[in-house]
Amino acid sequence: MNDTSLLDAARTARKHAHAPFSGFQVGAALECADGRIVTGCNVENATYGLTICAERVAVVKAISEGVRQFTRIAIVADTDAPTPPCGACRQILWEFGGDLEVILGNLERETGRYRLKDLLPLPFDGRALNGSRNGASR
Repeated sequence: MNDTSLLDAARTARKHAHAPFSGFQVGAALECADGRIVTGCNVENATYGLTICAERVAVVKAISEGVRQFTRIAIVADTDAPTPPCGACRQILWEFGGDLEVILGNLERETGRYRLKDLLPLPFDGRALNGSRNGASR
């Protein structure tokens, strides 16, 4: 899938966002290693603490469908400036995807492109856990 199509998939997912409190709708399109695209949108809750971001929705959907390898993610919001993933999303993306390419966009164009290691330069993962035999080396 080309960059424009991945961003378009994120734009389409954004339309499904449930953001009645903030009005801030976000869509994500996660490209799997096998070429599949899994999308997500943010889903707000009145407590805000139970809100889940578009990026995490996409990762959880992919994992629940048996997908475990990812190559990149596109994230779209209605902003002029790039809107990068929050800290929690960066952690989840790192843990399940490693150094993904992160493509940011708005409703009209690409607004930024990063490697996840640049957005999360010192990640916490399995290597940090004492005695972990399952620590991933990304």
